[in-house]
Parts: sequence; C-alpha cells; structure tokens
Amino acid sequence: MLRLAMVFCLFLIANTVFAFISYHVTSWLYGRLGTEPHGFWLQLGTVIGVFALFACSAAIIFLIGLNRQRNYWDTIVDALSRMAKGDFDVQLDLRADEEDQFGQLIHGINHMAVELGELERMRQEFISNVSHEIQSPLTSINGFAKALKNINLPEEKRQHYLDIIELESNRLSKISDNLLKLTSLESQHHPFEPTNYRLNKQLRNVVLALEPNWLAKQIDFDLDLDNLSITADEDLLNQVWMNLLTNSIKFTPTNGTITLSMKKQFDTITVMVQDTGIGLTEEQQKHIFERFYKADQSRTAGNGGSGLGLAIVKKIIDMHQGTIAVESKIAEYTKFLITVPIDSTPTRAND
Repeated sequence: MLRLAMVFCLFLIANTVFAFISYHVTSWLYGRLGTEPHGFWLQLGTVIGVFALFACSAAIIFLIGLNRQRNYWDTIVDALSRMAKGDFDVQLDLRADEEDQFGQLIHGINHMAVELGELERMRQEFISNVSHEIQSPLTSINGFAKALKNINLPEEKRQHYLDIIELESNRLSKISDNLLKLTSLESQHHPFEPTNYRLNKQLRNVVLALEPNWLAKQIDFDLDLDNLSITADEDLLNQVWMNLLTNSIKFTPTNGTITLSMKKQFDTITVMVQDTGIGLTEEQQKHIFERFYKADQSRTAGNGGSGLGLAIVKKIIDMHQGTIAVESKIAEYTKFLITVPIDSTPTRAND
C-alpha cells in the first residue's frame, strides 16, 4: 500500500514537472517562430510534450531496468553453475528487495546453497566414518589371518586369534546390518505398521531375552511397569528397547542396577531406562544420537559397538512423533527418557 502511494506521488510530481517543461518549451518555440501562441495549440503542444517526455523517461527506465535484470540473471546463472559443480560456498548479495521476486529468488538460492553445503558436509563425514568403521575390523581380521599362517603358532594363541577374527567379523556384520537399517528408516519407503499391544509385556519380554547378559554381570533389574497398551509399530519399538537395555547392561559394572519404568501422562507414555553405569559427560550427551558417535571409544570398540544404535533409536522415536532425552552424571548414572504418543502415526503421513 505504501509503495502504491509513493508511485502515485512520483507520478503526480513527474506529470507536473513535465507539464511545466512542455509549456515553456512550446511557448519558446512559438516565440522563435514569431507567432503569438494560441490557447488551443499551446495546450496541444504541452500535452504532446508531456507524452514525449514520459515516453523518453519510460524508455530510459526500461533500458536501465533491463540492464539491471541482465546483471541479476548473469549473477544467478553463475551461482547455479558453481553449485552444479559442487561449490556450495555461494552467497548472493544483490541488495534486492525481500518482497521483490528477484529478492525472494536470491534468498531462496542462498538458503539452498547453505542446505546443500550442509548435506555435502554430512555426506563426506558419513563416507569417512563408514570407511573408518569398516576398515578397522578388516585390518584386524587381515592381521590375525596372516598370523595364523605361522605353523609354529601355539594352539592357545591360534584359538585366541580365531576368537578375535570371529568377533571382528560379527562386528563388521553388525555395522553392515545397522547401516542398511538406518538407510531404510531414513528412506520414504520403510514400512510403518502401528498395532495395538501391551507395552509392559513387550518391555518384560526384552528384559527376559537379555537375561543371560545381565545375570552374567549380576545386575539387578528394578521394574515398575503398569499394565498399559499402545498403538505403535511393535517391531520398531522392540528395537528401541533392545538397544537401550543392551547399552545399559554393557556399560553397567558388575552388581550394578538398571531401572525400567513407565508412566502414562495424558495422551503419551514415558519410558525410563536408567543404569548405574559409567555415565556421560555433558559434551557426550550433546552428540550421543549422532551417527558413528562413540562416547567411549575404547569400551565401545571392545564391545563391538558401531556408533549407529542410538541414531537408529532416535530415528524410530521420531517416526512415532515422540521424543528421547538423556541425562547423566559421570560414574553415577545414565538415564534415557522416551516419550511416545499412545496412538502413534508415522511422521510422513502428515507431510
């Protein structure tokens, strides 16, 4: 509205100026011809002069605007060409009005460059992490396989090397399986099949399935599970509980305690998994759900971890439109709080 008012005011000013100029030019021409200006012809000359001045001004403005647009397009095409070649360090600054179409286009290109740059960074980081994670067990397997060729190797060492090769092979298989699983979850085609089932029963079954693991470390399980039902993807949530409880058992010392509880609040259910394990620093808590992040490199590697488990957990919870949070204190405890709707629907259904 303000812009229209400004344009109208400029038009009135230009019209007045052009009329003034045309009137005096017409009078001057009559004077040069030695003729007394007639009222009608004077007005006609003034009108023609006004139109002529408007036409000239419009032509000049059009040419200036055309040249400016050409500069805009040249800069935009150059930026898009750079992005097509993989250079995402592009930020256009043409001082275009945000409400103008060019301004919106430039803003969109700048935003796209930032997003593509971030995706490229994540892609390179992902490839680097995958290469490292796969190379590590392969190097170990290769080294011990060569050692086994020694015919003078004692039987005890031979068996130890074979155990390591088996462990590293299982680790490599787990990395591959988790990569495929995470890739599938992040695609638009992974099945999401919510059904109604008893969540407390599922949690108890996971605890029973892991019984040999926690009994071997004499860990006490403190269960507080109300009889609650949920509509969710049973298989996917089973992976969540299996992963979280496996981690808790893995990093809880002998004679430690793991607490598993859940409570209903309005239309959500919150599950708490808490252990008396080694704990996490604040910095580790910030990155714990990132792919390939390992809070404790030495212990995770020794336990065959891939750094993908919690990334998978986070993705599954996101698919259920839920949240997961971590709270921890070094050498005291680690607590995971998972909140999911009682009736879950896939995120993609609302996209």
